[in-house]
Amino acid sequence: MQESIPFLSQKDEVLKTIIADFGLPIIQKREEGFASMCHIILEQQVSIASARAAYEKLVNLVGKVDPFTIYNATDEAVRTCGISRQKTLYLKDLAQRVISKELDFSSLPMKSEQQIRNELIQIKGVGNWSIDVYLMFCMQSQDIIPLGDIAIKNTLIELYNCQSDEEMLAISSNWKPFRTVASFIIWHYYLKKRGKI
Repeated sequence: MQESIPFLSQKDEVLKTIIADFGLPIIQKREEGFASMCHIILEQQVSIASARAAYEKLVNLVGKVDPFTIYNATDEAVRTCGISRQKTLYLKDLAQRVISKELDFSSLPMKSEQQIRNELIQIKGVGNWSIDVYLMFCMQSQDIIPLGDIAIKNTLIELYNCQSDEEMLAISSNWKPFRTVASFIIWHYYLKKRGKI
């Protein structure tokens, strides 16, 4: 972050003002691997708090969240954690892919971002948003802008008066190669403005 903050402040007056008014964002780090991807699946289209609650219930149910405990848990048991039928299917598909060695999380750091995207998109229910979050939080990729994220989109509309994805990409291209930190700044602003942090 030492290099990225001065760069982004110089490149973008809006980001510079956010940092001045609200301080620096916390750059979160999650462990790479299966359990984190399960958590990200649970976070799709729900609040962070409800996803965390569902994940904690899942941990209480299976002990350790790993491919075998998830694959062997009954659908009914998983659903008692407040997890939808659809997301239960996604978790099981993820588990099955790891067990069958179709997907090896430990091999991902040796691969290009595009190769990682090509592999993760094969998981049922995993789209660009989930992959962006995995790359940002787990793999600490430096240049991700998650335009599938509603908070990012709404804040870009608010701050830059833009509407289309093309406009948002054009704005974010000014932040390369530090779009991940810029995204954390945008999230920070979004949460601070709403009194969530």
